[in-house]
Amino acid sequence: MTYEALFSVINMSVLPAWFLLIFLPRLGLTKQIVHSGIYPLLLGVFYLIALVWSISSGVTGGEANFTSISGITAIFQSPLGVLVGWSHYLVFDLFVGAWIGRDSQRRGVPHLAAAPCQFFTFLLGPVGLLSYLLLRMALRKGGLSLDETPA
Repeated sequence: MTYEALFSVINMSVLPAWFLLIFLPRLGLTKQIVHSGIYPLLLGVFYLIALVWSISSGVTGGEANFTSISGITAIFQSPLGVLVGWSHYLVFDLFVGAWIGRDSQRRGVPHLAAAPCQFFTFLLGPVGLLSYLLLRMALRKGGLSLDETPA
């Protein structure tokens, strides 16, 4: 399978979860699939395999590291390095989007107000989380607190 095909597969794999989160947040299937560990597990396994493959094959070269801009740039110079990084974003953005869904239900934030924040999390990660926290502040539904509220 080519890098491009792998990229398409992991990209497409999260779309059903985002659809469920945004359009069918209270459906039992959403809870069973998106609010379980299924997606983090599957994408995490892909991430780990791609990471080990990248390191063991020496694709990123000796300059690759996490301590400098040039080191990070070296990681993303190869398609495999991009797959590792992109799967990392997919796992965490989906995790945050699912958290927004659960948190908004617990706090009584209207879904129509939270759904755009999830959409921005899907597209722009931290922008979605920021917009959700600002929404909570505006609605006086917990502000910046990340404490879990009772269900």
